[in-house]
Amino acid sequence: MLFERVLQSEIDYSNYRLPGSRIQFRGPKPDFGKPYCTFIGSSETFGKYVAKPYTQLLADGLEFGCANFSGVNAGIDLVMRDTVALKACADARIAVVAVSGAHNLSNRLYRVHPRSNDRFIRASKILQKMYPNMDFTEIHYTRHLLRSLRRADQTKFSIVVQELKKAWVARMTLLIEQINTKTVLLWVANQAPPESAQFNWTGPLGTEPLFVDQDMIDQISPKVTKVVECITSDKAQQRGTKGMVFNTKEAKIAEKMFGPSVHKEIATALLGPLTGMLSG
Repeated sequence: MLFERVLQSEIDYSNYRLPGSRIQFRGPKPDFGKPYCTFIGSSETFGKYVAKPYTQLLADGLEFGCANFSGVNAGIDLVMRDTVALKACADARIAVVAVSGAHNLSNRLYRVHPRSNDRFIRASKILQKMYPNMDFTEIHYTRHLLRSLRRADQTKFSIVVQELKKAWVARMTLLIEQINTKTVLLWVANQAPPESAQFNWTGPLGTEPLFVDQDMIDQISPKVTKVVECITSDKAQQRGTKGMVFNTKEAKIAEKMFGPSVHKEIATALLGPLTGMLSG
């Protein structure tokens, strides 16, 4: 265990805050006085337990500043609700927006924490009316909330999912409009976007990114400069946590994260498109 703790300390996330922002972003901090790219995303972009996530690999390959504006389990609200970070994205040469799930964002049914987007804050009156017998006081996370709603009433849960999908499209549209710069929409998963995002009645709620399907991507695609799909290979997935740094207690969490091999594939998928956009 002692050796594992020493290993864990070898990763320096170099967290920093932009002046006036309440969010700690993963470094290294680029020189914002020079041209730079920003990367907005969730766990797949933050790269927890990975020494060099794809954002840093691209900074090396492009020889260009790359700002990692993401967070573990973050949703669109992380940047949307931080005016300083949002302006930094608008000032970037290119903003890469990685597709995150539709569950970790505030909507007409429930609110999430503005920085820890996987934390459930409160149910709206609409949701309380839909589920009058539900006790929301003991629910603290969005996935716990959604599993509880699914278990309570499957018919109503279908309505909940549709509401989350509509909110995702609306929020993504607003994000891209407010950034108003060259934008790449990045899809990273072990499969292409499903034609229709189905949810499960038992076990995991659905495939990742949760509840996002091709129709939703199609609604966003005309608003961005380029769409890049990175379908992670079986070989990279099978490497699992190899090359990641974590202690024994964090093993199950690390298994759900992308390892260095997947980050290399993402960087490879983005390198050509970004090189062309930066030179254009």
